[in-house]
This record gives sequence, structure tokens and C-alpha cells, in this order.
Amino acid sequence: MNTSALDRVVGLDFWSSQVAPEPLDGGITNTNYIVDDQGERFVVRVGDDIPVHGIMRFNEIAAARAAHAAGISPEIVYSAKGIFVMRFIEGRTFSEQDVREQQNLERILHLIQACHNEIPKHFKGPALVFWPFHVCRNYILTAKDDNSRMMDFFPRFLDINEELEKSVGEIKLVFGHNDLLAANFIDDGKCLWLLDWDYAGYNTGLFDLANLSSNNALSSKQEDWILETYHQQPVTDRLRRRLAAMKCVSLLRETLWSIVSEIHSILDFDYVNYTSKNLSRFENAYDAFRQMS
Repeated sequence: MNTSALDRVVGLDFWSSQVAPEPLDGGITNTNYIVDDQGERFVVRVGDDIPVHGIMRFNEIAAARAAHAAGISPEIVYSAKGIFVMRFIEGRTFSEQDVREQQNLERILHLIQACHNEIPKHFKGPALVFWPFHVCRNYILTAKDDNSRMMDFFPRFLDINEELEKSVGEIKLVFGHNDLLAANFIDDGKCLWLLDWDYAGYNTGLFDLANLSSNNALSSKQEDWILETYHQQPVTDRLRRRLAAMKCVSLLRETLWSIVSEIHSILDFDYVNYTSKNLSRFENAYDAFRQMS
């Protein structure tokens, strides 16, 4: 347990009584706690900026506030440097299998569309851009500087990254969540909520669709449904290939994120295993993409 983080939570001047925070598992860029304050429950996220991952907490908090205003994320009730408090959502965290259920997929797509179209109406202050191809290039440069154990992979990764970027082509800019893991969706029985805005920023909407698919193993039929519903027009082979390219860069980015985290993260998490898992997913997706050429 991170004692300094715990002390910071206990010492917040937000509380109306003495509190006893309980660790909340699952965070791999933050330390999280559940706090009961006179019968009202909150989640506290503790984490400083992580420049190596492009995580800036001012941006995360601004995105989370805008997402709440758009009706898709819990309210932030307090924030200070490196820490914020949001209302606790009593509900069930999704698994990848949950995401793949059609009724849930329909609800998720509604959240994604609200993220892309409604959050910019509420976002205050400067905002970041999340261009996954730049993110991958930056991770490779960072990992090379740190003499990563994966050095031999990087020349090929750079070539593939460039190939994928060209295949995506022109884009329309929207506000993206950019981290659509199953665990970032919580169902309270009435509403579905989208959490964790660490990587939020302007991007192409195609990345969120591809990220959702690559993280949750959607079928090709489900991908077609998402593309047709999101774009409100029949899917084409060109659009399928662009989605496939984005799936590849989504998985390449996740692999490189883990490679860099192996070196820089201080959290207790098996990053080597996570690297292996995502590298395998990336290679499978890239093989599928090449077969479409």
C-alpha cells in the first residue's frame, strides 16, 4: 500500500469527518481509494503528471468535468494537485464479454458518440491532442533512450507505424476517450458510465472505435455494425481497412505503453506479462490487416 498516497487522502480538507480510505484495485496509472464520509461514498484518485505517457492531470480533470456535464461520467467534487475526488458509482464493472453483448454495445456506442460530440461543448481550458502514431513514435524514442529490453523490435515497429498512418488517411477531429478498456465502463443498473480520462484528447473518432474493438475482441460483424451505426451509412472495404489499421496502432500503442512502463512505473503491476499479452494481440491484428491489402 502507498502510505504517502493514503496520508494525502486522509488529510484532505474536503472531508466532513475522520475517514478511513479503503484501497481500490485496478489502477495502473493511479492509486485509488474508496472513502465513506458520513454515509456518502467517494472515489479518490491519487496520481501526479506522468509526462512519459503524456498524462497531464489538468487535462484529465477538465475532461472528466466536461464528461460529467455531458452526462456520461461521475461528478468530480474536489480537486487539488495530484488528487481528485469523485462521486462513487454503485455498479458493475464490465468485462470484455460484457462489452461484446449487443445490448451493451449499443449503450457503449451512445457513450462514445456523446464523448465525441458533446464533451467539446463543455470542455474548459487548454486541451491535449492524442495522435496515436505520434504516441508510438515517442514511446519508441523514450524506450530506446532507456535501453529497453525490446530494442531489437523498434525498427520494425517504426516501419509498421508509418505504414498504418498512411493507411488511415484523412481524418475528422473529435474529442476522444482513447482508452476504451472494458473496466472503464460501469453499469449502475440504470445508466452506463465511462470513467478514466487519463488519455483524453482530440483525435479521430475512428481510434475510439478501433480501440474498443481491439481491447474487447469484437467480431467482424460487430465492427461492421459499429461503423455503419456511427457513420450512418453502409460500411465499405476502405473503411474496414482503415479501422483495421487503427486496431493495429491501438495495440501497438498499448504494447509500447507497457514497454515504457516496465522501466518507469513504480506501481506494483506485472508489466512484462502485459507487454507479452498486447504484443501477441498486435501481431495477430497486423497479420489480419496485411491480408486485407
